[in-house]
Amino acid sequence: MLNWLARDSLEFPPLEQALREPDGLLAAGGDLSPERLISAYRHGCFPWFQEGQPILWWSPNPRMVLLPAELHVSHSLRKLMRQGRFEVSFDRDFPAVIRACAAPRSYADGTWITRAMQAAYLELHRRGIAHSVEVWQEGQLVGGLYGLALGRLFFGESMFSRTDNASKIGFVTLVEQLRECGFALIDCQMHTQHLSSFGAREIPRADFAGYLERYLDQSGPTPWASTPA
Repeated sequence: MLNWLARDSLEFPPLEQALREPDGLLAAGGDLSPERLISAYRHGCFPWFQEGQPILWWSPNPRMVLLPAELHVSHSLRKLMRQGRFEVSFDRDFPAVIRACAAPRSYADGTWITRAMQAAYLELHRRGIAHSVEVWQEGQLVGGLYGLALGRLFFGESMFSRTDNASKIGFVTLVEQLRECGFALIDCQMHTQHLSSFGAREIPRADFAGYLERYLDQSGPTPWASTPA
């Protein structure tokens, strides 16, 4: 049975109550307030829904993650990065990145990054929790990604690319910076072959919950400024 959230409580059901079909659907309802979103990620779930649907909260099992030390970069991509054709920045233009991630894709109908979702994550960015990676070529934004940083964990949300390999370069640069800063894990949410090619793998939901318990409240250096641009 699907759990429905109360607007006057930030509590989520235990992760073990997530449905098996569809995999990981934990709850519905609630809102996209900063407090609820932070509570969701700390609990181990995230929002994902289409325009016109109620807010749906997910905690898939298994969970796709990337341990920074396990990052795999192909020889061809590493060679491209050494050429210096792209510039990578952090938190330079979060609004532009999330708008680009929300733009229509040739392979998908609609977008789950609704206007309400954009507004919610923009507020998290203003609070120093959501962060963006921008990839520039000749002064133009050609790729990027965004996600949340809590403790020594990074929760990836979405990426985009307007030219070949741009998002890959942004992702690799972020992972390498997170590794240098001592981050323990990057949450990739659900399996894709694209993420697998970088060394991401699936782990049991219980193991993911263990990472949350261990690393959510640990602090340390980060690759972005303490105050977002």
